[in-house]
Amino acid sequence: MKITALLVLKAAPEATDPVILANASDVSHFGYFQRSSVKEFVVFVGRTVASRTPPSQRQSVQHEEYKVHAYNRNGLCAVGFMDDHYPVRSAFSLLNQVIDEYQKSFGETWRSAKEDSSQPWPYLAQALTKFQDPAEADKLLKIQRELDETKIILHKTIDSVLARGEKLDSLVEKSSDLSMASQMFYKQAKKTNSCCTIL
Repeated sequence: MKITALLVLKAAPEATDPVILANASDVSHFGYFQRSSVKEFVVFVGRTVASRTPPSQRQSVQHEEYKVHAYNRNGLCAVGFMDDHYPVRSAFSLLNQVIDEYQKSFGETWRSAKEDSSQPWPYLAQALTKFQDPAEADKLLKIQRELDETKIILHKTIDSVLARGEKLDSLVEKSSDLSMASQMFYKQAKKTNSCCTIL
């Protein structure tokens, strides 16, 4: 799961071409000579998808092994380029957080933007790194992952208890110290309690 780029654009209906307000990308997994072309492609596709995402709408566009997710909140649009394995709910949660942070940092100044901003926005670069793990963007996914880990530990514990029980059975059968009556009592008690065993 990888995020390649995050963009924030002014994509108001009255604007002819979306204006890039902030842009962060990680193209290190591409070849050195491909990186500039990939950045240009990200800008082109980002503008295109932002211009075609109606206000107050979300959409995802598939392109080969990548998905481009866009969220337009009343003209302020966040666009994310992720690989196909990045969960959609986490992607839109991330885009929502990016728009929230942009509005906290810059307020409504984006409405007067006329041309692309070349100033880096540190939060966007940090978000690009931090949210490579989808669980950081989606708290429910994080809780589900913790529950799955707990369930695995619980199964291991139950398996180890069952393994100990099987060893105890073989020891009881092999023991010459126990009388036949004690062995019968043990087997009968185990058979009676077997209805309560958790599998």
